Amino acid sequence: MSEPIPLNERIIVALDVDSVARAKELVKKCESHVGYFKVGLQLFMGSWFETVDWIVDRGHKVMLDLKFFDIPETVKLAVRQVNNRGVSLATIHGNDPIIRAALSERGDMKLLAVTVLTSFGEEDMRAMGMTRSIEDLVFYRARRALELGCDGVVSSGLEAKRMREELGEKLLIVTPGIRPGLNIEEASDDQKRIVTAGMAIKNGASHVVVGRPITKADDPIRVIEMMQREIAEVR
Repeated sequence: MSEPIPLNERIIVALDVDSVARAKELVKKCESHVGYFKVGLQLFMGSWFETVDWIVDRGHKVMLDLKFFDIPETVKLAVRQVNNRGVSLATIHGNDPIIRAALSERGDMKLLAVTVLTSFGEEDMRAMGMTRSIEDLVFYRARRALELGCDGVVSSGLEAKRMREELGEKLLIVTPGIRPGLNIEEASDDQKRIVTAGMAIKNGASHVVVGRPITKADDPIRVIEMMQREIAEVR
C-alpha cells in the first residue's frame, strides 16, 4: 500500500446476483459513492466478461473473484485470458504451484491469494484433522504468498492485524465477511469469521468486500455511508 487508498475504493461492492441487469442496476445505485465492484462466480458464469467490461468502461475498478484452482498450466492459461481486460484484482487459491503459475501471466493485474474462506470456522479445521489455529494457517499462507511475489491475500479481518504488523505495508489485505453495526454476532448466514468495516480497516485491511448488507438493503447508499464513516474514523 504505497499510496493512500481513496475512501470510495475502500469498499468493494460484491455483485453476487444472478443477472447482468441486476448487477448494472446495483452499480448505478452505488457508483456515486463506490468505485470498486466484485464480479464473482455466479455473475461471471451468467455474463462472462460482459459485466466486467461494462464496469471498467464506466471508469470503475473490478475485482474478479473466480478463485482459480486447477493444475498450474490451466491456471496460467486462465490468468492469461483475464489479462488486458482492465481487471484490477483477481483471486487464486494460495497453493505454491498455483501462485507461481498465475504470477507468470498476471501482467498489470494484481493477484490475491485466498488463505482460508471466511465461511470456514475452527470446528471445520478440527474436522479436517488440522491442529493449528485458523490464524496461524492464514498467516503462514499469507507470508508464503508474499514471498512468492503475490500482491496480497483474501482473509478475514480477524487475522488482518497480525499480517499487517508482521508482514508490513506492501501486502494488500482484502477482507470479506463484513457485516454492518455492532451486533455482528447476530448475523445468520454462511459467513463465520465476520467483522464490521471499521474493525477490518483498523486491523489493517486494505479493502473490505461487502455483498448482502448493501445489495439487499432498501437504501444501499445509507449502508455505504455508514460503513464509510466507520472507515474514515479509524484510518
